Amino acid sequence: MNPKSNHPTLALVILLAGLAAVGPFSIDTYLPAFPEMSASLAVPNAAIQQTISIYLLTFGLMTLWHGALSDSFGRRRVILWGLVLYAIASLGCALAPNIEALWIMRALQGLSAGVGMVVSRAMVRDLYHGPTAQRLMSQVAIMFAIAPAVAPIIGGWLVAWGHWRAIFAFLTLASLVLLGFCYQQLPESLPTEKRLPFAMKPLLSGYRLVLGRLPFLAISIGIGVFFSGYFVYILSASMFVRKHLGLSATQFYWLFVPGMLGMMAGSWLCGKVAGHWNTRKTLLVAFGVMLGAALINLAVSRWCAPTASEAPLLAFLPLSRHTLSLLVIVAPFALYNLGVALAIPLCTLCSLDLFPENRRGMAASCQSCLQTLVNTLTSAFIVQHVWNSRMSLALTMLVLSALGTIMVWHGVAACEEASA
Repeated sequence: MNPKSNHPTLALVILLAGLAAVGPFSIDTYLPAFPEMSASLAVPNAAIQQTISIYLLTFGLMTLWHGALSDSFGRRRVILWGLVLYAIASLGCALAPNIEALWIMRALQGLSAGVGMVVSRAMVRDLYHGPTAQRLMSQVAIMFAIAPAVAPIIGGWLVAWGHWRAIFAFLTLASLVLLGFCYQQLPESLPTEKRLPFAMKPLLSGYRLVLGRLPFLAISIGIGVFFSGYFVYILSASMFVRKHLGLSATQFYWLFVPGMLGMMAGSWLCGKVAGHWNTRKTLLVAFGVMLGAALINLAVSRWCAPTASEAPLLAFLPLSRHTLSLLVIVAPFALYNLGVALAIPLCTLCSLDLFPENRRGMAASCQSCLQTLVNTLTSAFIVQHVWNSRMSLALTMLVLSALGTIMVWHGVAACEEASA
């Protein structure tokens, strides 16, 4: 039976979403614990922030190899071994006696956390094509969108109830559960006869082929740039939620839930318009929504401040003035992520279609690497300079969304010309 003729099962969607969610869980779950980690390990906040930069650096570099390894040894085997390594690294983080040990274990987490995200993209392209592939990508994205909202909520409660080390113990247990389900349910999507030999010379030649395609570079880097428009808020979550909004460690949902809802709505819309809207129409809508949200966020950051008043807004409304002010502040994040989620599946598939089937794993690796390196640069060189001000964060979102939009638009146009 040809798998491309079938519709994806719910089990496969859940597994692929779970694999893709490992990366965001590795970042977002422990964000509420930054102050506690700083005090426990007797280091400044900047040292804890570097655990994200180190993780992102190794994550990005290793994603170059996840796809290539899966092109040679099979998708399923690479995913299973990656999850084993991730579980070991997470346990090491939980037991780290000092910041240096935590840095090392976070680097090891980064080396393994991206395997599911990268290889699952190639699996979608192995098994399905056309609108079916776009719908599957959007379904995975809907479930994947839940991760950044749920992760900090779980982390906040674990810190409130116990200790920051419990967060990494939770990641260890979650990865072992996912490993068990993948071992039982995850299919192999790349037959043995289609695999490539694992040799350095053809690998380097393949990387030159993939990274030498300018449209691919424009789309991949552009996605990372406009995603960083919201990612700066994720990286600044502890400062934004606790300082700018005046909330507690258990109230990080004010930042992450709107983003989740926007991602889910955009992914759902992407699936609904598959086969009905052409590429340009979909991207025009997505980028219009994204840029509009960035402009609204800039205005809100300038003129709307959170109020401490718990008095009801109106007699017939259950909302307090405090709640309403928070809703106004975070609403642009939902709108922004709607545009992001509408654009990403189509952009991803468009860029992967530039390459033959047995190079898509490598292409997915390069794509993830480029996007993660953009996020790494954001974490290392931008966030600490803008997180002290809501206006600085909002201006950063606007600039990154505009720059990413321009890059992706030109890349997709070049892809369409090449395929014409």
